[in-house]
Amino acid sequence: MLDDFFTRAIVAGLGVALVAGPLGCFIIWRRLAYFGDTLSHAALLGVALAFLLEVNVTLAVFAVSALISLALLALQKRATLSSDALLGLLSHSALALGLVALAFMSWVRIDLMGLLFGDILAVSKTDIAVIWSGGIAVLGVLVLIWRPLFAATVNAELAEAEGLNPDRANLVFMILMATVIAISMKIVGVLLITAMLIIPAATARRFASGPEQMAVFASIIGMLAVVLGLEGSLNWDTPSGPTIVVAALGLFLLAMSPLGGRIASLAKQRSDRINRKGSLS
Repeated sequence: MLDDFFTRAIVAGLGVALVAGPLGCFIIWRRLAYFGDTLSHAALLGVALAFLLEVNVTLAVFAVSALISLALLALQKRATLSSDALLGLLSHSALALGLVALAFMSWVRIDLMGLLFGDILAVSKTDIAVIWSGGIAVLGVLVLIWRPLFAATVNAELAEAEGLNPDRANLVFMILMATVIAISMKIVGVLLITAMLIIPAATARRFASGPEQMAVFASIIGMLAVVLGLEGSLNWDTPSGPTIVVAALGLFLLAMSPLGGRIASLAKQRSDRINRKGSLS
């Protein structure tokens, strides 16, 4: 089944979309879009270190992304700069360091366009195993920390007063983000990962009536964007990663259209009826 390159691309893309959806919801709720950009830019530095130290690229990207996350937490507590300024500093510094390091390694031949924009059609069975095993692990951990993480998102002080330990939930969330960046880099590239995290979640917000429903819808919309994007890439001979993002954008614009508004209204009415029946029972 997985011998065909297009089938492997579909399976890999669906795995990324499945896990990116729920995490993207927290990015939307917390207004952390720039944080996703920071980690994706740091991925390039991870790639450079992987070639320099001759280690696995995915592990190196995860390590660098996790270190950037920890650095952000530490700087937020000690520095006088705002969070967006710190993210800008870390993001562009990591990207520049990665590009400079790659330029110095003249003996290494690297497909820079593939790193920046992804090459989903070149994924292997090993890549698929990493994506799905890592994705399932991320979703499992996210389910375990969902309550304290969501509480910290709504009101960190109240969550701490209830003994939910929001700081630990925030740390675990950042590690999960680093994991997703590492396993999805080959699919859409370091410059487009944030789009796959944000656009499906933003689209799902239009139709969802609750946080859990929004997370599920975001995964489904991301999966649909993967299928449509790969079909479009195959038919029109366009780059696969950007085409997936364009498909996600198309779904977002459709959701914002009058037709999308009508669908959202019907979905809300149905959800209200279900809630009323549940309260009566």
